[in-house]
Amino acid sequence: MNPHANMIIISSLIMGPMITITSNHWITAWLGLEVNMLAIIPLIAKQHHPRAIEASIKYFLIQASASSLLLFAIINNAWNLGQFNITQLTNTMSSTMMTTALAMKLGLAPFHYWLPEILQGTTTMMTLILTTWQKLAPLTLLMMTNQSLNTPLLTTLSLLSMLMGGWGGLNQTQLRKIMAFSSIAHLGWMIIILTMSTKLMLLTFYTYITLTTTMLLTIKLLETNKMSTAMTSWTKSPTLNTVMMLNLMSLAGLPPLTGFMPKWLILQELTKNHMTIVATTAAILSLLSLFFYLRITYYSTITLSPNTTNYSQQWRHKNNQKYYLPLMIVISSLLTPIMPTLLMNI
Repeated sequence: MNPHANMIIISSLIMGPMITITSNHWITAWLGLEVNMLAIIPLIAKQHHPRAIEASIKYFLIQASASSLLLFAIINNAWNLGQFNITQLTNTMSSTMMTTALAMKLGLAPFHYWLPEILQGTTTMMTLILTTWQKLAPLTLLMMTNQSLNTPLLTTLSLLSMLMGGWGGLNQTQLRKIMAFSSIAHLGWMIIILTMSTKLMLLTFYTYITLTTTMLLTIKLLETNKMSTAMTSWTKSPTLNTVMMLNLMSLAGLPPLTGFMPKWLILQELTKNHMTIVATTAAILSLLSLFFYLRITYYSTITLSPNTTNYSQQWRHKNNQKYYLPLMIVISSLLTPIMPTLLMNI
């Protein structure tokens, strides 16, 4: 790609969510989403591979449909209220349409079918961008309008996302698809707490970004894209293989790792708000995700030396040192002791 075009695309990719986050007007917020969408499509199609082209077309169609629905909700709200202020979303129909449009952009169930297919058609680094940076602007809009949102609708979407995120990942063998279903399940945890505590939602989002970034960077360094290559990843770097298992357990939310902290706080907040049945359902649905995280761990360790494997061993190349990875590994595994400090600010 031309360096100048690449610079413009990356700048637009960064500026799009920034415009949405800093705007107080619905039209500029919508404009930021559009700039972001138009910037990411050339990066998805950059490989010139049929799967990448297919993924970029699917992404464009889904995001364009969601943007059209969002624009219709904005116009309908302005027609009834006479103003475009983001915090003034009092029309019920507009609120429902806006929630649906942003759920499509995020990949919440039942609008999640596009996410695993698109991530499978892209590279690992594009998967990282799509599962972290691209969630920032829609989640910010939901957070800014949380007082006007329909709580039962959000609770239904979140529980359905936890169910589909856990259930869909059970029979997957491609790690990028598994990370897509993991993203859907984690989005369910963020949305379920949105109308009760925005600070707790942000804590969950930041934790998810840290865990997902560490996991995908580890997958990229190990060049592990599917279960069969995960079985022999220990031949490349035993240390990274161990770190990947710890990170998977943290994504699953097992104590005392970092991923347990936001889930614990969310369940505690739901119980305080007399939503015990919802909290119990969310805890049970998280076991589905735990199963496929454990399965990857099992595949990664079952063929450790001196056991034999049906797959060919991989050469141990010279380690590509990443100096930021040890810090991210520590953060994604050992942050639970700071929870009392966080509770004072939530």
